Amino acid sequence: MIDVLRDSFQQLFLQTGALEWMGVFTGILCVWLAAKNNIYNWPIAIVSVVIYMFIFLQSKLYADMGLQVYFLATSCYGWYYWSKSRNNPERSAPISQITRKEILFFILGVIAFTGIIGLFLHKQTDASFPFIDSFCTACSILAQVFLARKVLQNWLIWIFVDIIYVGVYISKDLYATAIMYALYIYIATIGYLDWRKIYREQGN
Repeated sequence: MIDVLRDSFQQLFLQTGALEWMGVFTGILCVWLAAKNNIYNWPIAIVSVVIYMFIFLQSKLYADMGLQVYFLATSCYGWYYWSKSRNNPERSAPISQITRKEILFFILGVIAFTGIIGLFLHKQTDASFPFIDSFCTACSILAQVFLARKVLQNWLIWIFVDIIYVGVYISKDLYATAIMYALYIYIATIGYLDWRKIYREQGN
């Protein structure tokens, strides 16, 4: 079934690269809006992750494909979390610093996810780079949680993982996606600096 779906979408979109470029455009736009603390990053993110589900399916990056499903759910949550106080700026969710508990949660989560999912992909699938893919996926899962909860350091995690992703996508001939992730590094840096400024202006 997976092979049938992959071949169908390859013939329809991927041979021309049209779908990848659509994913690149929406991906860059949603990250830029997130860096600017703009709520409209979430609906655009939903469009982007749906596109990349199919791209990663064709490229046999199954952990990344599964990650898009997770991103779809967290994008819906982030949209809700950011908008629940939208009409009352005084109650809008503030940007926060990462806590020691969150750091420990991040480290343990990355280790566990990388080991379990990476081993499964290595033994049971024809996945490319099963452990690197799983490691990046684990980092991305937790960074997305921190983004949705407005934790400042989410941007530092994204910078780190995006550097790795650039190399992975170049090796899979996904050059447009590699360029997008290189831009993500730049945007995430801007996001971190902008959010840090906002955090300081909150009076923390």
